[in-house]
Amino acid sequence: MEFSLLGPIAVTTGSAELSLGPAKRRSVLALLLLQPNTTVPLEQLIDSLWEDEPPEHARTVVQGHVSRLRATLAEGGAEAYGIELATHGSAYLLRLPEELIDAHRFGELVALARPEAAPADAVPLLREALGLWRGPALTGTVTSPPFAAAAHALEERRLTAVEALGRAHGALGEHEQAAAVLYSAAVNHPLREGLIAGLMRALFRTGRQSDALEWFHRTRRLLNEELGVDPGERLRGAYEEILRAEAAGGAPANPTGAAGAASGGASGAGRPAAGAGPRPSEQQVPGPDGSGAERAADGAQAGAADGARADSGRAGAAPRLLPRPPARFLGREDQLGALTAVVTDRATGESPLAVVAGPAGVGKTACAVQWAHLHAGAFPDGQLFADLRGFGEGDEAAPAEILRDFLLALGTPPDRVPGSAEAASALFRSLVAERRLLVVLDNARSSAQVRPLLPGGPHCATVVTSRSRLDGLVATDCARPVGLQALGHEEGAALLGAMLGPERVAEDPAAARELVDLCDGLPLALRAAAAQLTARPRWRLARLAAALRDERRRLALLSAEDTGIAAALRMSVARLSADDAQLLSALATSADGHLNASLAAALAGYDPERTQDGLDRLAEMHLVDEEATDVYTISTLTQLFARDERGESGEAGKRGTGDGKGE
Repeated sequence: MEFSLLGPIAVTTGSAELSLGPAKRRSVLALLLLQPNTTVPLEQLIDSLWEDEPPEHARTVVQGHVSRLRATLAEGGAEAYGIELATHGSAYLLRLPEELIDAHRFGELVALARPEAAPADAVPLLREALGLWRGPALTGTVTSPPFAAAAHALEERRLTAVEALGRAHGALGEHEQAAAVLYSAAVNHPLREGLIAGLMRALFRTGRQSDALEWFHRTRRLLNEELGVDPGERLRGAYEEILRAEAAGGAPANPTGAAGAASGGASGAGRPAAGAGPRPSEQQVPGPDGSGAERAADGAQAGAADGARADSGRAGAAPRLLPRPPARFLGREDQLGALTAVVTDRATGESPLAVVAGPAGVGKTACAVQWAHLHAGAFPDGQLFADLRGFGEGDEAAPAEILRDFLLALGTPPDRVPGSAEAASALFRSLVAERRLLVVLDNARSSAQVRPLLPGGPHCATVVTSRSRLDGLVATDCARPVGLQALGHEEGAALLGAMLGPERVAEDPAAARELVDLCDGLPLALRAAAAQLTARPRWRLARLAAALRDERRRLALLSAEDTGIAAALRMSVARLSADDAQLLSALATSADGHLNASLAAALAGYDPERTQDGLDRLAEMHLVDEEATDVYTISTLTQLFARDERGESGEAGKRGTGDGKGE
């Protein structure tokens, strides 16, 4: 159930809108919604509903409207939402979660937006906030002065948000967008000097100097004709900046202070200072004298971010979403040290970002999770973890899905999680901006999937794992790569010893070395081999090595239920284009797995440029390795998998072109 004040007064449940009846009944509801969880005296209702002297039966009329509203809400299932319209003596109380009121959500989104400090985050937050408006506030209520004053107060808050959105676009250099946002508001509010000043600056920065100056002269005439006053400091300041910049041949300076000063209207509707803004949950509709208009929203505009942080600390615990540490993890000291160096490097003042990349089965997740557990104490405000399913069965995880989980883990009530991924991302960054938080994003498919999930705060750190190098993150977000390679003989044998017991490995060290080779040094394959030996305690390592020499059986033997190197490779190949999959299949026919671009082109039947592009993409996905310039290798297990896939495709083709006999 949702309540609308920012437009026509309405109550919706699901996709249906409840029938609220005549204007006075809607006005009673609006008055109660403007003061949720607060007792509203019957006399205030009467004074607000009648502009002139109320009739003698006014008390009975109000009581009747309250009774009908109570019945309407009950029919809509109000109790299930925690909503109750109660009577307290000669007063009424509408008890409900305040996030069900659009004006409350609007105030919280605006409060979280920081157009100067974090303009990229502020834009989606402010757009979502302004998207809650469906017309003039309190449409459908009576036309008495108290409601007119309350509607005016809400409209002032909307214009403040519009000005903030214009400043955010301007701070990002998006001056065309800033002008578009401010233009329609300026047309409808031609005497709001701060709004006009912001529009003038935006127009000038888009090269429309004459339009910018025309807005000044038009507004000056209106101020003189209608109010008998000259332009104020904000409007004059914007005009003089433009003239000085024109003389100097450039755009006017836009210091944060100037932009902020220019954003306020002549009527004192500038953006409130942090911590001093109104909160819609404590809105006060004015009494009969209109004196409450100045308090039409008392708190959350600048305090919602702090409130959300306080919410996230409920139950006293910071989120601890890391999976359990990997069993019998060992080695990887160099990579763990490299991660530490990346994540603890805060010399630039930016949020550190590391990308752990490597082929399927090399142990990227285990390495990242192990490091995260070792260093969890450095992030006392919590550790977040998400599997992005970039190389899993089914669709990859949508950023909005992951952001919702993160926001809920940080204590955001479900009803306060923004609907759009952009706004959810901005809210996430706002909530963690000052926290010491670790984010581990596992199994990412692309840089675009990762970017909305990055925290951005200077005290936060992010570790991403992927089979792709994610060069885009390196280019745009200064990510530092930490490559993971196959294990050498000693590390591989040590892993087998950790899984099987050192005595069993020590019985036949040569067989252990051969197993490492047959598994291409991949921890996933070695663990699957260890599972085979654990299930067969009488087998010596040499017996499994002999079985694995049979290339037709190797991939099947290196599987354990839902875990295996073939399944991991299948997920990588499934993400390839048809051309690249065909190229990989052709490379698998190489005699020893070593080749150059010319040989690859000959095997695939591609032209050199197409072949080189394909090799680059396969190398980025770690399905081939570029050991040196124009020297590529493909691992034995990848060759075996690609050959199997090629064989299955060939058989399927034969079946598909058969003569149909026996069918």
